Amino acid sequence: MKKRILTILFFAFFGSTFSVFAQTEPEDIAMATDEYQDSFYESLKQKGIENYDKAIVSLEKCIKLKPNDAVAYFELGKNYLSLKQYQNAQTAFEKATQLDPKNKWFWLGIYDVSFETKNYPLAIETIQKIIVFDEEYKDDLISLYMITNQYDKALTAINEMNDKFGKSSDREIYKQQILSQGKYQNAEIDNLIQQIKKDPKEESNYLNLIILYSKNNENEKSLEVAKQLAKEIPNSEWGQVSLFKTYLDSNQADKAIKSMNVILASSKIDSKIKHRTLNEFLIYVNKNPQYAPDLEKAISYFDNDPNVDVAKEIGKFYHSKGQFENAIKYYEKDLKANSDTDRETNLLLLEAYSKAKQFEPLTKRAMTMIEVYPSQPQFYYYAGLGNNQLKQFKNAKTVLEMGLDYVVDDNKLESDFNIQLGEAYNGLGDAKKKEEYFLKANELLKKKK
Repeated sequence: MKKRILTILFFAFFGSTFSVFAQTEPEDIAMATDEYQDSFYESLKQKGIENYDKAIVSLEKCIKLKPNDAVAYFELGKNYLSLKQYQNAQTAFEKATQLDPKNKWFWLGIYDVSFETKNYPLAIETIQKIIVFDEEYKDDLISLYMITNQYDKALTAINEMNDKFGKSSDREIYKQQILSQGKYQNAEIDNLIQQIKKDPKEESNYLNLIILYSKNNENEKSLEVAKQLAKEIPNSEWGQVSLFKTYLDSNQADKAIKSMNVILASSKIDSKIKHRTLNEFLIYVNKNPQYAPDLEKAISYFDNDPNVDVAKEIGKFYHSKGQFENAIKYYEKDLKANSDTDRETNLLLLEAYSKAKQFEPLTKRAMTMIEVYPSQPQFYYYAGLGNNQLKQFKNAKTVLEMGLDYVVDDNKLESDFNIQLGEAYNGLGDAKKKEEYFLKANELLKKKK
């Protein structure tokens, strides 16, 4: 903002002396005496080599010769400004505006002073007068509103400028900053609704409204806007959001899958909506397993998602439903795509293996994880369980005794260890040890209650 104004002011006289002042009467200048012209050009020369004090002396001569010359006062103000004599600069600029109130450059001089001195109320008052001559300076007004935290006024001005001149990157940044504070979102929602009524074919207004509703978790309203978008702009990727839901609810699976793939492949659609779309399809596939291959394809869209391990979440979904074979498939997919040693995913996978009675992969993975997490007792437990089920009782005994040392303040887990140790000793033919560990497990379970 400031840089632009300084550039304008720099060229206001430097170059063709009077030509930039289209609003200044050239005849008045032509009639000036030779002494006036000599003094004026001398002031420009001295200012050019940064001798601002000498430039001021020359300009004061000009004002003596022509007391009502607004241009001389304007130049005087610029030199005082360069010397950071702000009050003198402001006085000179104000005199120029009094003599010629319709010249925006003179008002810009006052604005320049007020901005440098951080006198923002004066800056706002002054820029409002400049806007009368040039409405594009409302961008400066928006910046001032942002500096002074007048976000409601800034938002109104941003919408006015966007409507008249189109969007700009600076205004969009300001708008996002304002809307991050929830209390201003209702005003923007109202504005977007009006914009949609005014121009129902402008997609961006629908998208911004959908995003706002989505952030507020107003999913029904978000869906209604998406339906309206699909009706007005059938080729819109966002329109597919509502079409997907409509097709799914009416059991038109092939059409729903087609819309879903458009949604998931889109670079425009918010990730929260993509996750919700996938979750709705997952629930549908759980009841209609013939579409599982389409679910596999849908998951691949999230392979590089930094926020959510989609395959793991789907594994958890099937896990909670007791569909352990499906859960295993997605846990393995997640470990292959991400970190093979992720602790949580491996523990979920080991539990799923045990529930599905897949004891060979259970034992193998548990033993591998012991090497990665040597003080994590759950991995020893699963390794002991797997070895027992594979009738490798000696291995089970060894690994369980090692892992038991790492169990701290967890009666349930300690009880489980003792049960498996009892099973191991039973397999080794030691009935006494078996009873000893089973009794200890029973005592621990009583403590838990």
